[in-house]
Amino acid sequence: MKPTAIGRAFACVAAVGLGGLVISSAASAANEATIAIVSGTYGSNCGAPHGNVTRDLAAHCDGLRTCSYPVSMVAAQSGGCRNDYLAEWRCGGHEFHNAALAPGAGQGDRLILSCVPSSGPGH
Repeated sequence: MKPTAIGRAFACVAAVGLGGLVISSAASAANEATIAIVSGTYGSNCGAPHGNVTRDLAAHCDGLRTCSYPVSMVAAQSGGCRNDYLAEWRCGGHEFHNAALAPGAGQGDRLILSCVPSSGPGH
């Protein structure tokens, strides 16, 4: 596992919890909201189409409150380019989130998605 990549994944989740990556947010009516994948894209920086791994990401994460997605599941599709990874999901009907791994994401990296409300600093 590459420590720098996993650090970026956790940083993205922390930023989501602090509102840094929240594109639009509204108070969730239920504290038990679960992940509903909107899209997963592996390699957009290398010309891959938006949403090319949505089905796989949804199979692993839909309906969970927190999901640790192994990017190695799609790393074989790299074709030699240093791919990025972008996940977009909803929590309940109102909150929209995204998280990303920088180019070079692949074998051993994980992307963490969550719908668990943050109660840390700033909330």
